[in-house]
Amino acid sequence: MRSREVLERKMLNLSLTELIIILGILFFIFGGRKIPQISKGFGLAIRNFKKGLHEPEAIDVTPTKESPAEKENPPAKGQ
Repeated sequence: MRSREVLERKMLNLSLTELIIILGILFFIFGGRKIPQISKGFGLAIRNFKKGLHEPEAIDVTPTKESPAEKENPPAKGQ
């Protein structure tokens, strides 16, 4: 278990030079206009994920095929 934690720390340990190279490649691939849009979308996704973790589960209000009135008074067989 301890070796897994050490391995994860080593994998995410990036130097400044590596970060500059990665950012340069991203700038070259996506261009200057797309990078702010991508980072904004990524930030919103993280914010919504964190917000969803703290909110209680939403109640499903999707209507069913059979309404409550039909359950109480089912139609006659002849109709």
